[in-house]
Amino acid sequence: MAAVGIVATLTIQSGKEAEFEEVFKGLREQVLANEPGCEMYDVYKSKADASKYVIMERYKDDAALKAHGESDHFKAAGPKLGAVLGGAPVLDYLDQVA
Repeated sequence: MAAVGIVATLTIQSGKEAEFEEVFKGLREQVLANEPGCEMYDVYKSKADASKYVIMERYKDDAALKAHGESDHFKAAGPKLGAVLGGAPVLDYLDQVA
């Protein structure tokens, strides 16, 4: 089974960056503590555009990705994240090649 990667690009509303970072920090802690199939769940802020963030995710397989989406902590973070987004996230789903 190949690992599954996701690159999620998010635009955050101006002035809401610190709120986003705080919500994501709490979510990341829950994901890494409770999802053994999640191998990476990190966020990066664009150096060129302070409103752009990229989340890099890696799951051991499709079942682990599905479990992430169905987790209580992910569902609970959804409204909080939605309140700071400046548009729909752009999601790229990736299959590991090597």
